[in-house]
Amino acid sequence: MHDHAESSWWRSRTGIAVIGLGLIAAFYVLREHYAHVFGVLPYLLLLACPLMHLFMHHGRVGHEAGDEARSRAQRGRS
Repeated sequence: MHDHAESSWWRSRTGIAVIGLGLIAAFYVLREHYAHVFGVLPYLLLLACPLMHLFMHHGRVGHEAGDEARSRAQRGRS
C-alpha cells in the first residue's frame, strides 16, 4: 500500500489557481451587477427558510412519535 496520504484536488496548484480565478471572476461579476444581486437577496432569504426547515428536520418525526417508539422498544425488552 501507499504510505503517503493523497492530497485532494483543490489543494493542488491547479485547484488553487482555479479557485483563485473563480473568486476574481465572482468579484467582478458582483461588482458590475450588484444592483441585481442585492435585488434578489430578499427572495433568497425567503427561499432559505423552507430549505432550512427541510434540512434541519431531516430524519426527525416529532416528539410524540419518538416517545411512542421508545415506549414500544422498552416494552419489547421487558
